[in-house]
Amino acid sequence: MKFVDEATIKVFAGNGGSGCLSFRREKFIPKGGPDGGDGGDGGSIFLEAKTELNTLIDFRYTRSFKAENGSQGSGSDCTGSKGDDLYISVPVGTIVTVTETGEIIGDLTFPEQKLLVAKGGFHGLGNTRFKSSRNRTPRQTTPGKEGESREIKLELSLLADVGLLGLPNSGKSTLVQTVSAARPKVADYPFTTMVPNLGVVRLDSERSFVIADIPGVIKGASDGAGLGMRFLKHLTRTKLILHLVDISPLDGSSPKHAVEEIERELEKFSPTLATEHRWLVVNKVDLLSNDEHERVLKELIADLQWKGRFFLISGATGLGMELLCNSIYSHIDNLREKEESNPDYKRLVIENRKAIFREARDQINRIAKLRREAKKNSESDEGSDIEVIFTK
Repeated sequence: MKFVDEATIKVFAGNGGSGCLSFRREKFIPKGGPDGGDGGDGGSIFLEAKTELNTLIDFRYTRSFKAENGSQGSGSDCTGSKGDDLYISVPVGTIVTVTETGEIIGDLTFPEQKLLVAKGGFHGLGNTRFKSSRNRTPRQTTPGKEGESREIKLELSLLADVGLLGLPNSGKSTLVQTVSAARPKVADYPFTTMVPNLGVVRLDSERSFVIADIPGVIKGASDGAGLGMRFLKHLTRTKLILHLVDISPLDGSSPKHAVEEIERELEKFSPTLATEHRWLVVNKVDLLSNDEHERVLKELIADLQWKGRFFLISGATGLGMELLCNSIYSHIDNLREKEESNPDYKRLVIENRKAIFREARDQINRIAKLRREAKKNSESDEGSDIEVIFTK
């Protein structure tokens, strides 16, 4: 199935039913008085998070959703029926924004969570509502209100505890394949990973975490090069980022250069994300002898002036994986306990996630605009070298 993580849809809540103008008419009961009933409320539209969904591809084909209108009231004080509410299923992890303003109106983070995105119109009032001691035969009614309508953008942000970040071919997919049951495509060429992949890492029956592998980020990604920048938003919810670097790149470049290149692109994409917990993971150490990779590691840490944690691993042989996975779980578990026991810290985490999402969205929109302008310029340049001569 094709992976789609963005979709724009239009939602139209149902209109309220109008009130009824009616008077009671029965034999031997003259001037029975008003008995016009109210209309029914219009149906509302809700988004509902479902675990069985993992992509927004269905919204590529259906972009408009309309809830049922409320029925009109009738005589004998009969109220019109309410319009049925419409529930739209979306994947867990969907963030909902208003297209026109960019306002975030909801974040669906757990299964069966519901979010109201368009409220149905209020019902109209029948003439019974307007009777009084001074007005025994009211002929006044009100129409039902229109339901809310808006264009909203759905953006899927994968629910993962750990996110992998690195240049293409740095070994991210191999790592996921080694530590989990996930089977992402692995090959000896760059850009093998075209869409994000999720894997569940189980240390034992009670300890596990979710790891996300996204397409590699390359130089110039903040200006639209490659695919990685588009998918960096899937790191929004992660509690830890593993920055993978190849200890011996095929192109002969230095690991230090690879780390700095990613850091620059990350800071351009989201300054807030660049400050999140990030560990350096030096991969493919099996390609060098013990003496060599110890020397390269010391030089790398010294040159980068790296202050965070770092690990030596080999995705191909599994070297260092047990230590890395146990350290990751301990770190995540500590953060979870801190969030549960400290409301201020939890509030800060939520605000940081929102800031990262906004920065990511602005950057992605900027890149999309640059691409549209480039396409428009290239189309306008076509045929500019052709000279047209009109003859009689």
